Amino acid sequence: MEDLYPTRGTTEVLTARRDPVVWGPLDTDLESYERDGFLAIEDLLTDEEVAVYRAELDRLIADPAIRADERSIIEPKSQSVRSVFEVHRISDVFAKLVRDERVAGMARRILGSDVYVHQSRINVKPGFGASGFYWHSDFETWHAEDGLPRMRTVSVSIALTENHDTNGGLMIMPGSHRTFLGCEGATPKDNYKKSLQMQDAGTPSDEALTRLADAHGIRLFTGRAGSATWFDCNAMHGSGDNITPYPRSNVFIVFNSVENTAVEPFAAPVRRPEFIGARDFTPVN
Repeated sequence: MEDLYPTRGTTEVLTARRDPVVWGPLDTDLESYERDGFLAIEDLLTDEEVAVYRAELDRLIADPAIRADERSIIEPKSQSVRSVFEVHRISDVFAKLVRDERVAGMARRILGSDVYVHQSRINVKPGFGASGFYWHSDFETWHAEDGLPRMRTVSVSIALTENHDTNGGLMIMPGSHRTFLGCEGATPKDNYKKSLQMQDAGTPSDEALTRLADAHGIRLFTGRAGSATWFDCNAMHGSGDNITPYPRSNVFIVFNSVENTAVEPFAAPVRRPEFIGARDFTPVN
């Protein structure tokens, strides 16, 4: 299969996007998503729904069996749970959220097809020192290490705590989704074991990030618990450390088109585990 988006070579490479952003009909509420690469929704979940999902998040991270599971990622410094992957399989509560038409239905509208879950996780960012996620394009990793061929994938981050402008919120460079930044450097074997704690391979250079930020600016997302941000797989994004007393936790779901299923990795020696990059392409229904 032709590699439309080369990465992990001897130099950084900029490639113009060769795929649509919105694959389905472009209606009014998706125009900003097409332009900016993201769409913020203030009231996706009610307060009552947030309470249910927050209680389930708390239950999962307190469960010793979940902590011991390979799907849990531990903070290097505090040794607290950082993320739990494949939550739609671990938890019936989060499985129901994935199937919710407000969630899966929006993914179908954006991707113009049936969808399956490429990845799901809860991210836990407690106060007083939880580390952030450095600038990256998700598609760069999913293409290089999971084998997703085209940019036909969308993520939604649903806040389960309030997002302040101080507690390590999501930042995106609007419009950056139209240029693919192929990163420099080969992918180590089992890179995921390190990258899920601290990104290294697939990290853009300071010079490239500066050029993108100068061209596009940076948008910081704040909002109530229950708000959501949909964003394109190639949007350059990241988040800072949380040194405030106020936690920032969210559920993160990645939908991929059933017409864009994973092949062999384009720039990695082996596939990542299925709990990170799914090989079950059953449509969400």
